[in-house]
Amino acid sequence: MVPCVIFEDEHLLVVVKPAGWNTHAPSPYAGEGIYDWLRHREARWATLAILHRLDKETSGLLVFGKTPLANRSLTEQFARHRVRKQYLLLTDRAVPEKEFTVKSSLLRVGEKYASRSGGEIAETKFTPVADSELKTQNSKLKTVSASPLTGRTHQIRVHAAESGFPILGDTLYGGTASSRVFLHAAEIAFAHPATNEQLKFSAPVDFAAEPRQALRAAIMDPDATSAFRVIHGASDGWPGWFVEKLGDFLLSQSEASLNARQSGELSRLARTFASRGVYHKTLSRQVRRSTTTEVSPPLVFGEAAPGRFEILENGVRYELSFREGYSVGLFLDQRDNRRRLLTGHLAADFPQLPTSDFQLLNCFAYTCGFSVCAAKAGARTTSLDLSKKYLEWGRRNFLLNGLDPSLHDFIYGDTFDWLRRLAKKGCAFDAIVLDPPTFSQSREHGVFRVEKNFGDLVAAALPVLKPGGVLLASTNAVEWPPEKFLASVDSAVRIAGRKILKRHYVPQPPDFPVSRAEPAYLKTAWVKIH
Repeated sequence: MVPCVIFEDEHLLVVVKPAGWNTHAPSPYAGEGIYDWLRHREARWATLAILHRLDKETSGLLVFGKTPLANRSLTEQFARHRVRKQYLLLTDRAVPEKEFTVKSSLLRVGEKYASRSGGEIAETKFTPVADSELKTQNSKLKTVSASPLTGRTHQIRVHAAESGFPILGDTLYGGTASSRVFLHAAEIAFAHPATNEQLKFSAPVDFAAEPRQALRAAIMDPDATSAFRVIHGASDGWPGWFVEKLGDFLLSQSEASLNARQSGELSRLARTFASRGVYHKTLSRQVRRSTTTEVSPPLVFGEAAPGRFEILENGVRYELSFREGYSVGLFLDQRDNRRRLLTGHLAADFPQLPTSDFQLLNCFAYTCGFSVCAAKAGARTTSLDLSKKYLEWGRRNFLLNGLDPSLHDFIYGDTFDWLRRLAKKGCAFDAIVLDPPTFSQSREHGVFRVEKNFGDLVAAALPVLKPGGVLLASTNAVEWPPEKFLASVDSAVRIAGRKILKRHYVPQPPDFPVSRAEPAYLKTAWVKIH
């Protein structure tokens, strides 16, 4: 079970949304909201419906409907104000000593809302909370309970600000800048749509918790996954700096040496995760001109990792190493896509992958992560890469997971060359993975630049994709807009005389949060082709 899920039955899914995550994606190519991520994660959640929303920086309880009955019942209960909700907020301003209610009409004014005549009626009851009832680290902060008697956008935020105590972190409404908006949906109560039983859910709040760690804790089952991104640049308040947890170790990455503030944060993170050692990689464009030793990340402090060590991802084991060059053996931003091959559920409204008589071709296979997941699901896999070292690494990943590599194919060579050979042999695959580097060079094909040549790659792969087969097309080219990436795929399919039956676009996972300061870079399309 995903940690953020606290209740599920035939009709309902109740989750605790962390701060910093949208309820749903704000635009087609933005990062997924919690709704999108859940809906595309499990087949049984494919029909989830949004019944109410929380702002991105508000944490707490969300209820999703799973059946038409639940959707109708909860929609009616919300409309008739029969759903009871309680929020908790922090403020650094003075608050009234007694309970009081604010009632006004709210109207949108620019980016925010304000009490204006002609708007929709909003009513909120505020109750001060004694310090003994909810401890905070700062005695100057006051806790207030807010019960919205209506469900208008931003109504608690507006009413708190207009009453003289804007919420801490809510700079849009005059609050003091902080690490998040300190507003939490703590309780929700309603009648069960099928039984009419009165249900009440509670989600305790820890306002002292670090927001970015709370987001990761909401989506990562520690028993199944031990590798994820901890800090993702400006989205997490650290422009140009990235940190990953890789099992018992941390890997820091930036274009410069660590500064004192970053070193202090790494020490704190090492204590938080009980990390044995911390490494730092200097990001560089001159990797191909350097030796393996020069580009391997050095140890910063703590215990050195063994030459090879294991991590877990969705219950799958992978071998990593800090001694094999620039890359450690697994790209964590593809975790959700690997899981799709592991479960066969690609997305809501997308046909399930078969579990038998299924053949996968993994081009640019690297250490064969996609192949391992497909093989665990029952597929026969072919992994193709220009590096013998990485294919051997891939074989070891198969063995780590109890898979016999002799039952699968590992092909050393240029992808374009081998796609032609496979087509001449009449080979056909049910699914093909195309996740090339942004730039590569081979003796057979010459220079490959993803923005220029991705369409050529798709065209070369189509002759060995069965009718009704699925193509995974992916790139991390930062400057390439998703619209142009998808257009290159569409154009190649059309020119080949094939037809796209279904397409699902996937951005990067939630531990790589997308923001204006840190735009999305990973672009993936799952495409079913006639």
